Amino acid sequence: MDIALHSNLFTKEKGQQEGQRLVMENLLRVRFGIVDAELLGVVEAILQLPPEEYSRLLLELSREELLAWFGSGSN
Repeated sequence: MDIALHSNLFTKEKGQQEGQRLVMENLLRVRFGIVDAELLGVVEAILQLPPEEYSRLLLELSREELLAWFGSGSN
């Protein structure tokens, strides 16, 4: 694969990941009023799910449930 093409694909993928992270953090902020270190700590784990699944969980689960499911103690 051409280096420039590979670089462009990598940059696009990183941009998409960052966009998903920002949307998730904004949704958490709307739901819970603040995104503290505990919630930020589970963002990476939640992002491993398909967007349809993590969107549903972010809307349905309580803060405590999100931390229990995706917190460092559950890894």
